[in-house]
Amino acid sequence: EAELAAALQESARLEEERRAPDDQVSSSSAAERPASAEEEESPADFICPITTEVMSDPVMAADGHSYERSAIERWLATKSTSPMTGEALEHICLFPSHILRRQIR
Repeated sequence: EAELAAALQESARLEEERRAPDDQVSSSSAAERPASAEEEESPADFICPITTEVMSDPVMAADGHSYERSAIERWLATKSTSPMTGEALEHICLFPSHILRRQIR
């Protein structure tokens, strides 16, 4: 459980670093406009359980859960277990979740 928590924190930190340049550019425009209802709360199915952010490239793993592609790829680079259950994955193949991606957009 501690390993999962540490991995989730590291993944979130890496994702934050990746998005930092984008946030700096858009922070001034974001401050000028009020947040819409869509930005305030997204459906739980749109949120990656690793990054806890809305997915832009959702994929389905062998555990049946959807994850942000970059986050689950980082996870699987060092582990062969499900981030959600901790159980061993039957395989590490990832499948694009086209329907979920359309719903998010």
